[in-house]
Amino acid sequence: MIRKISGPTIVEAAGNKKKIIEEYFGLVNSQDGRASIAVMRSPSGWAEPGQKPEFDEYTVVLKGTLQVETREGTHDVRAGEAIMASAGEWVRYSSPGPEGAEYVAVCLPAFSPRTVHRDE
Repeated sequence: MIRKISGPTIVEAAGNKKKIIEEYFGLVNSQDGRASIAVMRSPSGWAEPGQKPEFDEYTVVLKGTLQVETREGTHDVRAGEAIMASAGEWVRYSSPGPEGAEYVAVCLPAFSPRTVHRDE
């Protein structure tokens, strides 16, 4: 079956500044829990709380730099690079650089506020 998506749904983001999440596939826009695919745009200085999600997250940075902090260290992921965070691993995303970041995130299974387990 072929399924065309005519456009994304804007999903509310966590963090200290306004981040834009455009979900194309996932629980909100396509009502599919198998995967979520979203384009994210985070401004300079944005940071979200740490989380320990029940899903794998694959991220490809299109512009700027996304900082990904784990218990083992911090990774600066620049345009043209990608990173993967496994389910159950603590991770925190931010975009401290002057350009912010634009990136695509794919979550398997789909992102859900109930399975992201953000820090208090």
